[in-house]
Amino acid sequence: MADDPTGVTLDQIAAEEALLHFAKFDYDDAWRLGTMLVETAQSRRFPIAIDISRSGQQLFHAALAGSTADNDAWIQRKIRSVLRFGRSSLALSIERKLDGRSLAEATGVDPQLFVAAGGCFPIYVDGAGIIGTITVSGLPQVEDHRLVVEIVRAFLATT
Repeated sequence: MADDPTGVTLDQIAAEEALLHFAKFDYDDAWRLGTMLVETAQSRRFPIAIDISRSGQQLFHAALAGSTADNDAWIQRKIRSVLRFGRSSLALSIERKLDGRSLAEATGVDPQLFVAAGGCFPIYVDGAGIIGTITVSGLPQVEDHRLVVEIVRAFLATT
């Protein structure tokens, strides 16, 4: 599939989406995963906000030094997009760049409520499907996405 200028392909993202599934996802998992994200981000001095939500309930949220309330607004828009379209927000962003139309133009969604910008990844539980999201905001979109994927991989390797 065609490459995005960032060097990330839709095929790579599809492979991540197919591979990074959870056997279960509960409150303790959200805490552990969120804590891993915070510790990694702090060690790298990333100015990000982090959100983990399941079935419409926010299970974990952290705003690190340098993040702003604007990051929280981006998180909400990314979450709505992932839940609506069932893909990571970076995949949506790359699809829109390749198509040449914004998410609003292509799908009719309200751009104040939805955004195609990387950093939100679906929580896919085997046997249940997408039950929530893991979201980072504050870095360039590909870096937001890569951080989430890196930590999800590390988390799944320990379960």
